[in-house]
Amino acid sequence: MTHPLAGPFPALSTRSRPLPAEPEAALAPPDRADDVDPRFVFDFHALDDLEEDQRWSTWLSVEPLCRGPQPRPDWVVTSQAAIDTELGVLKTGKEADVFLLERGVPAGPSVVMAAKRYRDEDHRSFHRSASYTEGRRGRNTRDNRAVQRKSSYGRAVAAGQWAAAEWDSLTRLWTQGLPVPYPVQVDGTEILMEWIQIDGETAPRLAQTRPDRALLASYFDQLREVIGTLAQLGLVHGDLSAYNLLAAGPRLVVIDLPQMVDLVANPAGMDFLMRDCQNVCTWFRSRGLDVDEHELFGDVVTHAF
Repeated sequence: MTHPLAGPFPALSTRSRPLPAEPEAALAPPDRADDVDPRFVFDFHALDDLEEDQRWSTWLSVEPLCRGPQPRPDWVVTSQAAIDTELGVLKTGKEADVFLLERGVPAGPSVVMAAKRYRDEDHRSFHRSASYTEGRRGRNTRDNRAVQRKSSYGRAVAAGQWAAAEWDSLTRLWTQGLPVPYPVQVDGTEILMEWIQIDGETAPRLAQTRPDRALLASYFDQLREVIGTLAQLGLVHGDLSAYNLLAAGPRLVVIDLPQMVDLVANPAGMDFLMRDCQNVCTWFRSRGLDVDEHELFGDVVTHAF
């Protein structure tokens, strides 16, 4: 039985506290009312200095285009009085690390998010192949030249480009109703996004799970729908596997999207699509599901064009 995807998906971050009642003497709404929660009268001088693992919320320090798409989930904290608190490392990777970060207002709402921070090339143990970026070019020619020369400035720009690429992918796919974490904001090499969790614990990667046959079949149907919808949008994940999928209860969530490939503009687009199909089918076969990558590839291409 096919389980079509429905979107946008509900947020899984559930640590947001209920909003307090409106104060009797509310402050005048700020200029950017859509991006700031005006419901908290706050005396900044009442706070002692922030702790080492804290900072003021960076929500207002980024450009509007660097904030998550509308309609925003109600758990997103936009108050100018919010404080960001580091909660520790969630995952270390070859090119970026993911931390847990709580953004909250004293005596107000708070939410735990995932903070993905890209390293510059000097501190990565993996360099993405240029084949991913064919057909994709930055707008700033000075930055492009710096990246090609691999100057210190160019390395910093390159790290920011991967963060920007993932941000663009998350924003586009979430807007299209695909199962990706909600992108909260991007600031240089840091992306804040929805923390995908189950009962306060990070959702496991699909590779770590042993679903029963019914759930396994449902997961594959969901994945077929994701790959097909991406192809219809002219996109390929480019690195899809059981390690880049989170099993959030009965649904799958796609993560790690900086290498998203343009199916048409990239000369290797079809090769990337075939590899994605092969990777996922190999994993599902290892769990006992009778699936074939060539059949999946053909089905996706037939319905995409």
